[in-house]
Amino acid sequence: MKTHSLNPIRGTRAMAVAPHALAAQSALAVMREGGNAVEAMIAAAATIAVVYPHMNSLGGDGFWLIARPGQRPMALDACGAAAMGATLDSYRNQGLQSIPFRGGLAANTVAGTVSGWEAAFDWQREALAGRLPLSRLLADAIEYARQGIPVTDSQRRCTLAKQEELVGIAGFAETFLLNARAPLAGQRFHHPRLADTLEQLTVAGLGDFYRGELAENIARELAAAGSPLRLSDLRNHAAQWRKPLVLSHSRGEVYNFPPPTQGLVSLLILGQLDRLLTPDMDALGAPFVHACVEATKRAFAIRDRHITDPAYMADQAQDFLDSPRLDAMAEAFDPSQAAPWGKGVGPADTVWMGVVDNQGVAVSFIQSLYHEFGSGLVLPTSGLNWQNRGCSFSLDPAARNPLTPGRKPFHTLNPAMARLEDGRTLVYGNMGGDGQPQSQSAVFSRIVQFGMNPQAAIDAPRWLLGRTWGDASDNLKLESRFSRACQEALAAKGHDLQVLDDYDESMGHAGAIVRHADGLLEGGSDPRSDGAVASW
Repeated sequence: MKTHSLNPIRGTRAMAVAPHALAAQSALAVMREGGNAVEAMIAAAATIAVVYPHMNSLGGDGFWLIARPGQRPMALDACGAAAMGATLDSYRNQGLQSIPFRGGLAANTVAGTVSGWEAAFDWQREALAGRLPLSRLLADAIEYARQGIPVTDSQRRCTLAKQEELVGIAGFAETFLLNARAPLAGQRFHHPRLADTLEQLTVAGLGDFYRGELAENIARELAAAGSPLRLSDLRNHAAQWRKPLVLSHSRGEVYNFPPPTQGLVSLLILGQLDRLLTPDMDALGAPFVHACVEATKRAFAIRDRHITDPAYMADQAQDFLDSPRLDAMAEAFDPSQAAPWGKGVGPADTVWMGVVDNQGVAVSFIQSLYHEFGSGLVLPTSGLNWQNRGCSFSLDPAARNPLTPGRKPFHTLNPAMARLEDGRTLVYGNMGGDGQPQSQSAVFSRIVQFGMNPQAAIDAPRWLLGRTWGDASDNLKLESRFSRACQEALAAKGHDLQVLDDYDESMGHAGAIVRHADGLLEGGSDPRSDGAVASW
């Protein structure tokens, strides 16, 4: 297999990568006009909410990692908490044993992503001297929503698969179906109400989503749809600046997002692999895949016992990345036998995007609805599709993540970044529930430890232990491009295998940008997506 020969996209001044080409181009256009990486990411985030509507929305959550040369990376948490009226009794009194995946009762957490845009926009105006107006940053998204975009095959397949489940949810059919059917790939898809909402935000400011006329409208229509969210929940929300988690790796420092995300999982996997991988391994071979999968199992065990809203955690997430703990996890590895494996967390629907500008400012960003189309609920005036992240809460008060007013839900989202000892900066990430940290381990290891370029590393066949968006099985799934010898060797170690298509979308949509010490850039996007690298 000649994946190593695939060429990355290269550039000299700026680069953006996104799972939809139009979002990457929106980011690059902003940087060509003198904008910085944060301004570019706001533009990309708005565009992708329009052009990939099954994957993300203004009605979802977002997480940022931002790094300036010579300074420690910063983390921006734009995750919304559970409504103050969302209590265990309020759900149990309706005869429920679990929170519904769809509808008003699933729309029980504040949508935080726009607050992240607001906080990032305000910060960069002072820290990076950003001067582009918000109207410019949202201009592409407004035009695409009003004039229409060509439907991707991903949107078509997802709408078709979920149509029966969602058609009865308020606003879904009117928004996402064309003539009562799932749209065909290439058909023009309009979202004029969302265009109006984006335009209102450019006039009234992004804070209008939480504290203004738009907030009042959102709260009124959420309540009418059966959501426990109220205007006070929106008004009490604000994005928070956080300290990233950091892994001391033999090749440099690797950063990811703290709880309530599973960023710790991604770093725990890489910390173990730093101790397990050897130079003679094949980046497409069974020993490498086995090591990654077994490291994932041990990391998931820690996740499922410990990670929740940090306000409710007894342990500091950073402490799990201490060398003695990572040594002990790596020592538990059995190179000849697969360990038992239980259930994964479940599906997720997400976009990851990366941007690096001419000054070396790097942004790793992720934005999500949770399940495909989130709660399915689309508000009639604003056109906002609201997330169902809160269905990950449990109605069992003894659970790790019980439904609690004001509590943040667990997130699979985790944007990643690394600063390597050779002077390179790497921004990378992936969508796909349990698959996010696994694809991160593949992409990072193939670039950093096996010397592959970003495009080759992303293109190469991947695996998935557990569940991802649209797939509820818990076996080890392999793309069919892994060799027969690799598949047989993994089966011999006791892995329960399922072989998927050559380039299977269940592996998620990965992306990566490498900024070299001399400022030159290399990027890779995922052929499993509709994405692209846009370079200058």
